Amino acid sequence: MLSTIAPVSRTGKHERSPLLTNAREALRSSLLEWYDRAGRSLPWRVRPEDRAAGVAPDPYAVWVSEIMLQQTTAQHAAPYWRAFLRRWPTVRDLADAPREEVLAAWAGLGYYARARNLHACAQTVANERGGVFPQSLEDLRALPRVGEYTSNAIRAVAFDKPASVVDGNVERVLTRMTAMQTPLPGARLEIRVLAAELASPVRPGDYAQAIMDLGAVVCTPKSPRCSACPWSAWCAGRRTGHPARFPLRQKKKSRPVRWGVCFHVTGQGRIWLRRRPETGLLGAMMELPGTGWTDSAPDPTEIDKACPFEADWRRAGRVRHVFTHFSLELEVICAAAPEGWRPDVGGWVPLTGIDQAGLPSVMMKAVRLGLETRPV
Repeated sequence: MLSTIAPVSRTGKHERSPLLTNAREALRSSLLEWYDRAGRSLPWRVRPEDRAAGVAPDPYAVWVSEIMLQQTTAQHAAPYWRAFLRRWPTVRDLADAPREEVLAAWAGLGYYARARNLHACAQTVANERGGVFPQSLEDLRALPRVGEYTSNAIRAVAFDKPASVVDGNVERVLTRMTAMQTPLPGARLEIRVLAAELASPVRPGDYAQAIMDLGAVVCTPKSPRCSACPWSAWCAGRRTGHPARFPLRQKKKSRPVRWGVCFHVTGQGRIWLRRRPETGLLGAMMELPGTGWTDSAPDPTEIDKACPFEADWRRAGRVRHVFTHFSLELEVICAAAPEGWRPDVGGWVPLTGIDQAGLPSVMMKAVRLGLETRPV
């Protein structure tokens, strides 16, 4: 009879079960067999058959992919990853690139602090480590903004060294396997302990990618394909009849709404843009100039006072954008620049090059809304 995994208790303590004695090796081998047969082929991935033929992963390429995948899907990240590697094929090329170009190339991937950190980390590896990524977890963690997940992922995937990789996919798989009763985010310590106990010391790179693939393509958030899962025979969540119920989550607080106004100023085929402050949300990214973001809707009188010049300002409408901790309602108002007017901050950018200006998604929405409203 197959060993089963006992549920994790509400007290937050894992009830020791046959999982870590009788089932652990079976889980590892069945997952790796599934990965050999059905794992994804991704542009940054060295598949098992290629690794067996002597192909070695490029740590730089793996690192770039892992940073991108922290915020988006593999399908969305793939064209960005290819563009990055064409433009900056080595870590030294990325280190030597102007930061503004890196930020512009990142636009559309979200969390632009990741792009700043990517550039800073590339400079550290290139200038302090001779362009070579370290292999130990301690040295990887010492790199700028490389945390627990990324250091483990690089060590496992790039160097095939034992490591425990836990992303959202792994959290979902393991909470379902154990029918874990502790809700996220409180369950994360339990999950990390369980993941480390299960991680395979044999073929660690393939195992890390296999368990992430299992969550991405089989143990999916809403409609898990239990019939295709190599771990279904051990899965406590499947036996409940409602595997998609896991992971349990604490009730979310309502997301607050913030408000702002941006000025869509055009003239002679150009648009006025400025750069945001170095730190904070969307740090160092380009934006449409405007007011600060506040907790209440802007007063029309205050908007009039904030306008950079007198003109026939026209309301284009509102852009709605959801950030992690709040939603933004951004009013877009448009005008043509008076003849001879020069901005005090920022500068003019040709509209023909707006897609390469490094605008974050929310600002690109605002630019497009403004262009739909008035001729330029």
